[in-house]
Amino acid sequence: MSSSPSPRPGLREVGPYDSPQLDLAVRLNANECPVPLPAAFSEDLAVAVRDLPLNRYPDGEMKALRDALAARTGHPADGVWPANGSNEVLTQLLQAYGGPGRSAAVFEPTYVLHRRLCWLTQTELVERRLDHPFRIGDEDIAWAHDAGADVVFVCSPNNPTGTAQTRDTIAGLATATRALVIVDEAYADFGDESALPLVTDHANVAVVRTFSKAFALAGARIGYVLAAPALVEDLRRVRLPYHMSALTQAAGVTALRHADEAAASIDAIRKQRDRLVESLSRIDGATVFPSRANFVLFQPPGDAKAIWQRLLDRGVLIRDVTGVVPNALRVTAGTEHEVDLFLKSLEEVLG
Repeated sequence: MSSSPSPRPGLREVGPYDSPQLDLAVRLNANECPVPLPAAFSEDLAVAVRDLPLNRYPDGEMKALRDALAARTGHPADGVWPANGSNEVLTQLLQAYGGPGRSAAVFEPTYVLHRRLCWLTQTELVERRLDHPFRIGDEDIAWAHDAGADVVFVCSPNNPTGTAQTRDTIAGLATATRALVIVDEAYADFGDESALPLVTDHANVAVVRTFSKAFALAGARIGYVLAAPALVEDLRRVRLPYHMSALTQAAGVTALRHADEAAASIDAIRKQRDRLVESLSRIDGATVFPSRANFVLFQPPGDAKAIWQRLLDRGVLIRDVTGVVPNALRVTAGTEHEVDLFLKSLEEVLG
């Protein structure tokens, strides 16, 4: 019998990325949009899919989707690049601008996939921890300059803290460093401002977005980057052939036709987010962090892991982020009914 192949060094010391998907009454752990796109979207998508020539390869340049995104964002189509979720966009950016012998800087606590994708692409990771209120300041910009990283990640609004960095801060990073500044704007629709206006004057700023949150299309896996055309040309060099299926492209184009309908739910989500902040802040001993995203980070009184499990026992799933922020939990702003059930269950758990 032949021997088993040997994986790359260190592979089996790293566990798979895990975000539980359990069939429960209340799932507020993944920052998804709590309401689906309207029935008209599903009907339009069914027509679009029916007419696809699936015996042929998809459009490798994704022209219809890029044009639709350009029209929606006001950014030129040659500076738009979609992929299968924002995580694939981030991976392609690291393949093009990171990799062996190069480094990426992150400001912790932040989205855990930034660290993981650096490991996957063999990009050296350098990190700096921010204290509450988790804002990047002049000293942090100076650190990024001194670190000499090839890539700097800025998640704004940040996951899991909900903190948004100012446009001036991001411009300061872009000016002070030679790095590609990747602004992960998965939650920008729930915040106040975008870094997109910086792209015109800063060729080293790339804004990454997703259809998973405000577009209510997490199941389709669509993300995109808005950047200088030269950067998009570099991504074309590292992408896999025909990396977005015709089905996915059709879903994206169709969703963009219904974008205004999806946006109509944003105010309702913000309302539930603010309600969560207010309600959690009334709990004695709890620390609640302000949020510009569609979730709220909080440190409960008592052991967070035990509270997470007791909520799960009651059919309420939120996110245990104790590995990122000490004794912290993160809850997505769901429907009014879901938030009702979460708050009621939390009250029972805390006694």
